[in-house]
Amino acid sequence: MEKTKVAVTIDTKTLERLDRMVKNRVFNNRSRAIQQAVEEKLDRLQRSRLAIECAKLDIPAERSMAEEGLAEDAITWPEY
Repeated sequence: MEKTKVAVTIDTKTLERLDRMVKNRVFNNRSRAIQQAVEEKLDRLQRSRLAIECAKLDIPAERSMAEEGLAEDAITWPEY
C-alpha cells in the first residue's frame, strides 16, 4: 500500500499517552498507532452511517416490496 507522509498536531498529553503505548510495544511506532486509530475511526463512522441510513427505511414498506417480489418469482419457479 502506498503511503504519504503528513504532519499532524496532537495535544501534548495525548502524545505522551501514545508514546507510552509505543514504549510498551502496544504499537510498533507512532505512525502505525496513528494510522490504526484513523482507520478504526473511519470504519466506525462508515458503520454508523449505514446504521443511520437503515434507520430511515420504512420496514413495513420494505417487507411488502420484498414479499411482492417473492410472490412474482414464485409463479415462475419450476415445480419439483
